[in-house]
Amino acid sequence: MSAPLPDALRARFQKLVEEGLSGRAAALRLKLSPATGARWGLAIRRTGQARAAPQGGPRGQGRLISTSHVP
Repeated sequence: MSAPLPDALRARFQKLVEEGLSGRAAALRLKLSPATGARWGLAIRRTGQARAAPQGGPRGQGRLISTSHVP
């Protein structure tokens, strides 16, 4: 999985949306995919900001323990 896009890019995107551009138009101006623009635009309308989602899986045991192979 790739790293999330930088917060500086998200801030520039948010500024464009606040200036009146649609999410897709702001995405095209910043050379992002229209789908990313739509997703970030929706997040800005709902929460006021477009933050990166947490990366990785849930914290747990670390490695999987197989119960099928019992000596």
